[in-house]
Order: sequence, then C-alpha cells, then structure tokens
Amino acid sequence: MEPVKLAVIGGSGLYDIEGLEDVDEVSLATPFGDPSDAVVIGTLSGRRVAFLPRHGRGHRISPGEINSRANIYALKRLGAKHIISVSACGSLREGYAPRDIVIPDQLFDHTRGRPLSFFGGGLVAHISFAEPFCTSLSQLLYEAVRSTGATVHRGGVYITVEGPRFSTKAESNVFRQWGMDIIGMTATPEAQLAREAEICYATMAHVTDYDVWHETEENVTVNAVIKNLEANTEVAKRAIKYLAQALPDQVDCACHHALRDAIITHRAVISDGAKSDLGLLVGKHVAGDA
Repeated sequence: MEPVKLAVIGGSGLYDIEGLEDVDEVSLATPFGDPSDAVVIGTLSGRRVAFLPRHGRGHRISPGEINSRANIYALKRLGAKHIISVSACGSLREGYAPRDIVIPDQLFDHTRGRPLSFFGGGLVAHISFAEPFCTSLSQLLYEAVRSTGATVHRGGVYITVEGPRFSTKAESNVFRQWGMDIIGMTATPEAQLAREAEICYATMAHVTDYDVWHETEENVTVNAVIKNLEANTEVAKRAIKYLAQALPDQVDCACHHALRDAIITHRAVISDGAKSDLGLLVGKHVAGDA
C-alpha cells in the first residue's frame, strides 16, 4: 500500500471531500487496541490522504474514551508524516468569535487519567514538548485556511479539559485568568503522542461558542456546537485540499526526529516485548546494544 502523505483526524463528513479518488477503507489493529474506526484513504490533489473520525462514525466515543494511542499508532503504520486535527473548541477571548478558526501554538493539559504516552513498561522516553504543535505545519495550515477567505487566527493557547461535560462559569473564568484562549477536549493526548510517533501535528480549531463566561452570549450547548461546526465544514474541506497540494514532496522536520535524544533507557535492557510493541516507533533508535 502506498504510504499516506497527510492524515486528518476529525469528525464525520471530512472523508467525502470533493475530488477524493481511489477511496479505500482500512481496519487496523495495534498493540494498544483498536482505533476509533476504519481509516478512509484516498488520493487528493495527487497525494494519498487518510481520514480517521476521532469519535467513530455516528459520534459514539466520548472524549475520555478515545483510544488516542491506537489512533496515532495506526496513522503511523500507514506512513503518515503529517497529521491535521480538525476539532470544535470554545472561545475564552472576545476576539475569537464563533465560526472563526484558530491555529493554536500552545497547549495546556487539564485532563485526568488519560493514557498520555506510548512509553513505560521498561522503555522510558522524555520528548521535548516546548512547542507542542509543529511550527511549520501550523503555518502551512494557517495559509490553507486563510486561502478560503475564512477568519483565521494564528496562535493561541488551547486548554484540554476532561469533559464530557462543559465548563462551569467558575472554571471558565479561571481559565481566562490563566491566559487560555480556546478550550476543547481532544488535543491532549493527541499532540504529544504524535510527537512521540515523530509525526508533525497541527490543529484546525473551529470556534463554536464562547464557553460559558460571556455575559451577553448564550452558554455553550450541543446544538450550538453542531450548528457552527457544520457551517465551517466546507472551509475545512477546502483548506485540507489546499494543504494537500501545498505540502512539499520532501520534508525533514525536527518532529520527525523527536525520539533521537529522548530515549533514556539503556538499549541493552530494553525487553523484547517493548521492542516488539514499539518497534514501529523506536526501531531505528534502539538497534544494537549501545
């Protein structure tokens, strides 16, 4: 199978982008369990592109139940070098209005109890994560969204909360005081797992509401989220098509070497089981007993 050039994690509807050719579906098992759904693969603008619905088709998987390790591992197995996350978010700033799009550059983890790493069980790695979203891919994504004419903001802090409930007003106001810009439930642990898998990762965050802090706007509801997200579906599709065309044929990003200096476990004591389960991720870094 030809490796995919670009992978997209998002809601249903994105795999029916106009112009997608040679479409196939692939169901993959991983050492971490099953991904959210089958992966839809097609050719777009001459590039192989993979689409994975984060919550499963029909939106049946709650944010805290998403098997992000299986999702990222499956996309790595398909050869993905770049992942775009398409997601809904709430705005914690007056200037980020519903139906705007934000390409965040920072991430704050406020989740509880989610598996956050591929590593452990005898193989330890500490990735660099000062810049949690790939800078170069985020810039390309910003340019892709801007090409559609949509209102897009470059930069911002995305706080990931556990969910599945929405915020209390007290929480929303505290997040604003902390300096957070947008709020969502899925960027963690996707972003750090993508870094561990040495895949570039960027987020196209669609603002659907003002969370619950705004005094003159309605509080966030499921209906509002769906209505505003669906209104931006065409923007997402057009931006992804633009990005598929804009990605260089050969890219050598620091994200693609994230594990080079991250694995601290002595190679001689790494178990065969760990090498087997994580071989796809660490094989080139743990060869030999050095």
